[in-house]
Amino acid sequence: MDNDFIPVNEPLLDGNERKYLLECIDTGWISSEGPFVKEFEAKFAARVGRKHGIAVCNGTAALEAAVAALGIGAGDEVIMPAFTIISCAAAVVRAGARPVLVDSDPLTWNMDVSKIEGVITPRTKAIMAVHTYGLPVDMGPVLDIAARYGLKVIEDAAEAHGLSYRDRPCGSFGELSTFSFYPNKHVTTGEGGMVVTDDDLLAERCRSLRNLCFQTGKRFVHEELGFNFRMTNLQAALGLAQLERLDNFISRKHLMGRRYTDLLSGTSGLQLPLAHTDYADNIYWVYGVVIDDSVAMAAEQLMQLLGERNIGTRPFFWPMHEQPVFRRMGLFGGESHPVAERLALRGFYIPSGLALNDAQMDVVALRLRELFS
Repeated sequence: MDNDFIPVNEPLLDGNERKYLLECIDTGWISSEGPFVKEFEAKFAARVGRKHGIAVCNGTAALEAAVAALGIGAGDEVIMPAFTIISCAAAVVRAGARPVLVDSDPLTWNMDVSKIEGVITPRTKAIMAVHTYGLPVDMGPVLDIAARYGLKVIEDAAEAHGLSYRDRPCGSFGELSTFSFYPNKHVTTGEGGMVVTDDDLLAERCRSLRNLCFQTGKRFVHEELGFNFRMTNLQAALGLAQLERLDNFISRKHLMGRRYTDLLSGTSGLQLPLAHTDYADNIYWVYGVVIDDSVAMAAEQLMQLLGERNIGTRPFFWPMHEQPVFRRMGLFGGESHPVAERLALRGFYIPSGLALNDAQMDVVALRLRELFS
């Protein structure tokens, strides 16, 4: 890669990561049986105010385990945002249930909670609230609706490490919350994820599901089919070292977000992320921008031009109702979610990783301003 290229993400691994990984190697504990797994589960769950943490191999697995643990299946419906990663809808579809989509708020880019109640049917079993790009879903109305209609809440906090909603940690809402530890997350294990909950029975259910539903005393006799979603001791060691530095990472992300906003403010034709709402401050997991309709270029063109200038970018999510795989399944026929569609066509994010330095941010902002001028 060109030495001058500025990647969209690069993690920071200069804490205790090496020390803990070497301990795994020196002791021989590299599998899911190693001691770092339980320690990481306990400390991560405590960090988000939960009683139980169940570590799994990735964030998608966390969602699938959560859906399965709640018994969601054929004939059920789960309300979720149209604008999200495919893992959310895939977990529901694989369970035999049907995702029901809600459009986005144009400013926060999260699901428009005012539209949830209008899509509830007798088949609705759960609401999946997905925190997107740095601001949380407005969880108050979500929890109120769920309580009134007897619905479960799955909180996807994959992008919300260290984020708070009304001073309460994201990941502490609903029956189950899920996290991802992919390398672009504030806490990374390379690949990895976690389900957190306060419910003892749901926690035990998730532990069984992630471990092939082995039985105590009759290990290789199975009453039901589970998954091999186990996290290794190596991954957990990395995650524990990262978790130790989460407060510093969050402080750095706030500074990065403010710096980008200062550098890009006043750029005609460019919508910048909200700094805050009345219920949360933006954590700037990534720094996303949306091109105004008055600008002839769509995101794909602008990203290509930035790539030619050695700036890495990443497109926004493509809406679930426009995914070819779901269309072939006969899902979402004739649906339109215009805000999600516009975000997909006109939104992208610029380099946002924790290893990004101020000089690189200055270059990114300069190149972006030049293209708009």
